[in-house]
Amino acid sequence: MGLLSNLLAAAAGRKEIPAAGRKDAPAFPLPGARAKTPFAAAAEDRLTASWKAYAPGINEILRRDLDKLRARSRELERNNAFARKFLRLVARNIIGPAGFVLQARVEDSPGRPDTAANAAIEMAFWRWAKRGACDITGRMSFADLCRAVVTATARDGEAMVRIVRGADANNPAGVALHLIDAARLDTDRNQLAASGRNAIVMGIEVDHYRRPISYWIKPTAEGSSSSAVQVPASEVLHIYRTDHADQMRGLPWMHASMLDLHDLGEFNRSAMVAARKGADTIGFIVSPNGEPPPGEADEDGTPLDISAPGTFSVLPDGYDIRTPESAFPNTAYEPFVKAILRRISSGFDVSYNTLASDLEGVNYSSIRAGVLDERDEWMLLQNWFIDAFLEPVFDVWFAHALAAGAIVMDNGSALPVGKRDKFSVHEWQGRRWAW
Repeated sequence: MGLLSNLLAAAAGRKEIPAAGRKDAPAFPLPGARAKTPFAAAAEDRLTASWKAYAPGINEILRRDLDKLRARSRELERNNAFARKFLRLVARNIIGPAGFVLQARVEDSPGRPDTAANAAIEMAFWRWAKRGACDITGRMSFADLCRAVVTATARDGEAMVRIVRGADANNPAGVALHLIDAARLDTDRNQLAASGRNAIVMGIEVDHYRRPISYWIKPTAEGSSSSAVQVPASEVLHIYRTDHADQMRGLPWMHASMLDLHDLGEFNRSAMVAARKGADTIGFIVSPNGEPPPGEADEDGTPLDISAPGTFSVLPDGYDIRTPESAFPNTAYEPFVKAILRRISSGFDVSYNTLASDLEGVNYSSIRAGVLDERDEWMLLQNWFIDAFLEPVFDVWFAHALAAGAIVMDNGSALPVGKRDKFSVHEWQGRRWAW
């Protein structure tokens, strides 16, 4: 309130109502005003100045950072032991050594299994899942393909599998799968929806509900946008975990711990170099007057030798050896590395003891509590993988195998196409763990 308003109010003998108490007062502070907030996490002051409060949409973030995150995640897989261990844990615990097992659950009547049909379906799928049939390249079995898919999803944030139908499939069911590098999905291809055209979000054409219609796939990961080919969504399985509304692409599972992994690797390398330098440098020859020591001999021709294993040579009068002090290795190294690895394992949602292969100082109760919590996460991911990949694959395979007459019972008759709904009842059994 201005000074003139206050003076006029005093002259009139009345008390001026503060602006905050008037009915016409603004409900929120004016632009530029700094207001107090009841939420400490929303405060803006010098202590929170580095804490970003701007929250762009997830697709805007991915459009800018996804390719870089994927490249750094792949670099960590190549050169960081803990990143590689995590990806092996993902494949080992979600897929397991034998892969998921298909169990047909066809019934003649409620509670009465159709044994012949169940055996025929499981046998036909087992033949298709063998190496040389389900994978279009002929290099992987279905279990191998599942491990490759889940590893790619954890490392890159997403995996892409193209469904190949027809003669190229080279198996009785007439359908095969082709694993595609997610880097080939054209992140730089984007367009807004307009009259007569759909939106494209990072290489994915979508309708107004954000349902994929087609994918723009480059011939190679290094290819240009101009060379991308449009592939119908009916031919592509795009596998990723959805963590945000409207999310169109997947985030690498290691993204929250990638910086810690990189910094720990750099620190470990520096500590190793310092330790090696300290071990290699036995000492320095020091002259009495500060002048550089002579070369290989002094004025009298006496050699100046450095120490040999187990001995010290005799130095000329006045010369001395100064032993350097190295800071590494020291006692602070191991606790520091453990503290960082605990942060990293929390970001990975695995136990520290599993990730670091460190069973020192644990007892049965403590490690059991950690392992049980970790296995709950693995089972959650197994259920996600069943819904995201196994169920769509079964639907495609079963439709083609049934139509091709590739599911044959022991009496030689193929399952009838007209009873597809009856014969499609099934479930998947993932790996479990023994104590």
